[in-house]
Amino acid sequence: MRALLTGGAGFVGSHLAEALLHQGHTVEVIDDLSTGSMDNITHLMDRPDFRVTIDTVMNESLVGQMVDRADVVFHLAAAVGVKLIVEAPVRTIETNVHGTEVVLKQAKRRGQRVVIFSTSEVYGKSTAVPFTETADLVMGPTSKHRWAYACSKALDEFLALAYFKEYRLPVVVVRLFNTVGPRQTGRYGMVIPTFVRQALAGEPITVFGDGTQSRAFTYVGDVVTGLLGLAASDAVLGEVYNIGNHEEISMMSLAIKVKAMTGSASEIVLIPYDQAYEAGFEDMPRRVPNLQKISAAVGYRPTVGLDEILTRVIAHERAVAASRR
Repeated sequence: MRALLTGGAGFVGSHLAEALLHQGHTVEVIDDLSTGSMDNITHLMDRPDFRVTIDTVMNESLVGQMVDRADVVFHLAAAVGVKLIVEAPVRTIETNVHGTEVVLKQAKRRGQRVVIFSTSEVYGKSTAVPFTETADLVMGPTSKHRWAYACSKALDEFLALAYFKEYRLPVVVVRLFNTVGPRQTGRYGMVIPTFVRQALAGEPITVFGDGTQSRAFTYVGDVVTGLLGLAASDAVLGEVYNIGNHEEISMMSLAIKVKAMTGSASEIVLIPYDQAYEAGFEDMPRRVPNLQKISAAVGYRPTVGLDEILTRVIAHERAVAASRR
């Protein structure tokens, strides 16, 4: 199989590329490196079955040529992270919506399968936890830039499913829940790499809000397994699937756990949302997926628990820090 990964130099994309290559597929990547990094894929560059183009998914003619060479497109390219979303709302909306439009339009010409990457953010302020794919989406007001990301990704989903309905384009939508693992950056608000790096450096571990908000973290290897299963199944086309883990933890409890596992003397400091992001920032109090649908479809089961996730991330960050000395 020939796979095209938009945003393939990012955290999830680089792990997906590795898995596809391991299965014997060829992989082509397009990434503008705005949030991705060549460091994530340097170890793959010498492979004859791997190719990288540094450009934007907005380059429609180039994307069209690359889609033509592919059997399946994994559309990961997007603005990522709450910090970036709050600071650059125009870029968030334009990248997420227009980039998806370009990919779907080009795939329609030859009917290539497209895996559209969405996010648990689309559930918004819903309190119906665990979140189910058919549940209502509860968005905040348009005056809060924080919800621009959720709305733009929901629009991506609507557009993808419209292409399936009207043109029978083989698409599947995946909503990722707080994916974590080696190579993830903390630059854009990703909490586990941020906590780990702060703890290892002896810096204050900064918990935003009051620390009661909770998340369920998923190891990137489990996410990739789910993605490969969905990409290989015809029964999932035209559907939306959560990919995540059930194990829920509050941000304060996570900070305490990271401090203990790193043996750090760092203090844990609460930072009000207004200081961390912007005035009037709204957060999701809980974010936990219902996984029954993807389990029934492709047998998906998360296999790596939070303690093991943290162990692997801590080991990775220690190795990175040692290499810089």
